[in-house]
Amino acid sequence: MKRAIEQETLQALVETGAAREFRVLREGEAWRLELRLGVKWLPVRSRREPVRLWRSLTAVGRFCEGVGIKALTVEL
Repeated sequence: MKRAIEQETLQALVETGAAREFRVLREGEAWRLELRLGVKWLPVRSRREPVRLWRSLTAVGRFCEGVGIKALTVEL
């Protein structure tokens, strides 16, 4: 299974500046957030889900603001 980053780890990576490149991808009717670590793109996961999905792009934006992500790329 593909590795993923937990939300708490994501926050720490953003605060320290270790993660600076983010993208949002459409997955069916939902949206998935990924961050780049080295050459790999890793999805964000929650405690219960292997990959966290949001129902709207607005919801992803609110999450990113709360974590401290200032810029991201949207891929349709």
